[in-house]
Amino acid sequence: MMEYRKFGNTGIQISALSLGSWLTFGKQIDNSLAEELMIKAYDNGINFFDNAETYARGKSEEVMGNILYNLKWSRSSFMVSSKVYFGYEENKPNQRGLSRKHIIEGCEAALKRLHVDYIDLFFCHRPDKNTPILETVQAMNSLIQQGKILYWGTSEWSAQEILQAHLEAERHHLIAPVMEQPQYNMLERKKMEDDYLHIFRYQGMGTTIWSPLASGILSGKYLNDNPEDTRLAMEGLEWLRDRNLTEERLKKVKAIKAIADQLNISMPQLAIAWCLKNNHVSTVILGASKVKQLEENLEAVNILPLITSDVMMQIDEVLANKPVISEF
Repeated sequence: MMEYRKFGNTGIQISALSLGSWLTFGKQIDNSLAEELMIKAYDNGINFFDNAETYARGKSEEVMGNILYNLKWSRSSFMVSSKVYFGYEENKPNQRGLSRKHIIEGCEAALKRLHVDYIDLFFCHRPDKNTPILETVQAMNSLIQQGKILYWGTSEWSAQEILQAHLEAERHHLIAPVMEQPQYNMLERKKMEDDYLHIFRYQGMGTTIWSPLASGILSGKYLNDNPEDTRLAMEGLEWLRDRNLTEERLKKVKAIKAIADQLNISMPQLAIAWCLKNNHVSTVILGASKVKQLEENLEAVNILPLITSDVMMQIDEVLANKPVISEF
């Protein structure tokens, strides 16, 4: 049974698990499988589908948009996102970044690709050092007033940058960001468990966390061999493979798998459920290239009662990476 969580300080409810399209839609899988995955997710209570302008250089949104158009789901029954920053065209000046020009043009293009009248969640995919944060806040505020987006937020911004956006919004009576999309998993913890704590407490913020399996490392599939049909084997992602496939990380994964085996659950289920135990996680974005894989990961919600405080302590002992919170 799907769990629904309050999305930061907003009034919307978001499914604890959601479906993303990075590296899969328009690239790794065919369109019929993409549709099958979306139907499986929707039928199991997922109400949020994540996308971005840069995924497969716009093709990911085209695929998802065509599926949404054909399925004719009630628009009020699901949420869809896009992200603006990296662009999707020729990388000429003004075709990327967070200027008013690119934000407005990026939103208009995403609306067309997704076949929707508005985007529920619109993210600034990265901070833009070349654009004043006030300009970005003003552009997002304009889109909300025009009804083209409902909520805006950030992805992989620092706590200081998010706070600055809130200060600019308050100073100029504009709508502030309400969500952040950071990487969060057993191996990447600092932002969610340390850096953002004051933002959670004083500004309130929903989170749509990505890479709960650390690009597949926490699935356990790399313990015994080096499979070729994975995202880390994809051309152009050598940087991701080199960063994740380290001896130290694989040693920790092996010990975590032993805990999963004791609980009689799969390694991916444990990794996803671990993320959900953090009360500041609104939704965990799942990536899937097979229906069976998605079905397995959807069970993470149902096994949450197995992840007791004792289990969490065992995991922390293995990981040895829990952030030390500074005392003020």
